[in-house]
Amino acid sequence: MISDFNDPELSGKYLGTITKDFVQISEVLKEASYQVRSRKFSEFPIFPISKEEQPIGQLFMGKAEKGLDWNYYITYLDEFMQRKLIAEDLLEDFKKAYKNPDEFCCLFVMDKEFTSFVYIPYPED
Repeated sequence: MISDFNDPELSGKYLGTITKDFVQISEVLKEASYQVRSRKFSEFPIFPISKEEQPIGQLFMGKAEKGLDWNYYITYLDEFMQRKLIAEDLLEDFKKAYKNPDEFCCLFVMDKEFTSFVYIPYPED
């Protein structure tokens, strides 16, 4: 489940719509990630995204209100551990794979036949 690369399945079907959204909201996501870390909630902010409502995290930006393809939620590693979405014995692997949150946004993409962590670089200023 945890990998250091973006899944090839992601490229065709998902990457286009995710990238289109991301360009519009990357600054807001980057600031939210910074706030989670600076307020000491977690060193590992995660943004679950889905087209349908889902229970992980709190809704951060709804697709309808912002004209996006995906709903964006916000949470962090602790919730993934509590929900057993990341097994205890894979915690260190996750932390090693987690990319620098000042440079990359950690998305958890959830769709009917695809669920995966995806790291997207924030645009250069």
